Amino acid sequence: MARKSAPERSGKPSPEKAGQRDRIWNVALVGFGTVGSSVARILVERKRARLRLVAVCNRNVARKKVDWLPVEVVWTENIDDVLSSNADIVVEVMGGLQPTEDWVRRALSSGKSVVTANKQLIAHCGPELIALASRMGQRIEFGASVAGGVPVISGIHEGIAGDELFKICGILNGTCNYILSQIESNGVPFATALREAQKLGFAEADPTEDIEGFDARAKLTILARVGLYCNVAPTSIVARSIAPIDSIDFEYANQLGCTIRQISLAELKGDQLFAAVQPALVPLSSPLARVEGSQNLVMATGAYGGETVFGGHGAGGHPTAVAVVSDILSIARGKQADGIHAGHAPEKTPNVSADFTTKHYLRFMVKDRPGIIASLATILAQSEINIDAVVQKPGCPKSHLPFLITLEECKASLVEQALQQIDALDFMVQPCLHLPILG
Repeated sequence: MARKSAPERSGKPSPEKAGQRDRIWNVALVGFGTVGSSVARILVERKRARLRLVAVCNRNVARKKVDWLPVEVVWTENIDDVLSSNADIVVEVMGGLQPTEDWVRRALSSGKSVVTANKQLIAHCGPELIALASRMGQRIEFGASVAGGVPVISGIHEGIAGDELFKICGILNGTCNYILSQIESNGVPFATALREAQKLGFAEADPTEDIEGFDARAKLTILARVGLYCNVAPTSIVARSIAPIDSIDFEYANQLGCTIRQISLAELKGDQLFAAVQPALVPLSSPLARVEGSQNLVMATGAYGGETVFGGHGAGGHPTAVAVVSDILSIARGKQADGIHAGHAPEKTPNVSADFTTKHYLRFMVKDRPGIIASLATILAQSEINIDAVVQKPGCPKSHLPFLITLEECKASLVEQALQQIDALDFMVQPCLHLPILG
């Protein structure tokens, strides 16, 4: 008996595992846009990876076809050609929810593993697709769905798996971060910064998903499942627009020792998950304040290991393609998945709330007259809210006078209730801008 078990003790791989490692893995691409073409180039150029591209599925393949791919690669517009091919792994970089969800389900059901960069798909359908993959003995990997080329999901899932995370906070949308950085550094209005972002390709022609926080919300949903094991729906997380942010807000924020960023935050407290995607003031000393342009950053906080920071380029063809190929290699290397990647459902279904207890930033735009501060203070006092400071920039026109009130720590819901009364006052030129001040 001892002689038979000796090879295992020697650390040599079993023949089965050696075969798994040495085989060629066939890969099919669904989508040949910016990310898909970058994935194809890596697959072709990384000869040692033992990955072979066998098929590309895309609309208008005659227009998309390139001469730098091997001639044996099959180009098709029909998903059935991919599903009936000899591909071991299907890579979905097409985007959208339909028909993508149906195609991914069919790929898994046909005995193929799947790699996807589709955050909306994983945010809305992730648990069901993971369970399907587990039932079929396959894998679905989605490391590129959050923060592009930054290995956040694998880092949380493997690198700090021994910790017990209770908070995830970050900048998950490079478009919003670029726009806010432009407003801050150049003093331009929001609309000007958005046009510049669209001109440079950072923002889509329809920027709604980014500006309103829906893109970041999908990513935060995924991180809450992977890192906090919380089963939450994207629509249960509040998302607020960055559109009301103006250059004057950065001036006031700077006087408070802060800057403004679109922050995605999920914090687990008992059976309640406090989660939101919204513009917020962050201290200049925070790593979040130093993220500029289109970069992403995620801070994961655990009970034992404290704070771990992941940062880098969160968008673009090559960074995202690197994350996609890394997921392909994870499957090809036969790494044993556990937890959420093996179909294990998140353990908690918490109540989700955006009612954070923080300090608050209130920027008003008013037609100046005597008694404005007294009127505001009276309404705030009725809600048992304490004013911390009042700041006014000199030299502004009396017809559109911006000034700032900061509040001591209180629940966001109390502030929102008070603002319903305040926004109805006749001296208000526009609704008050309400932002949390994060510690």
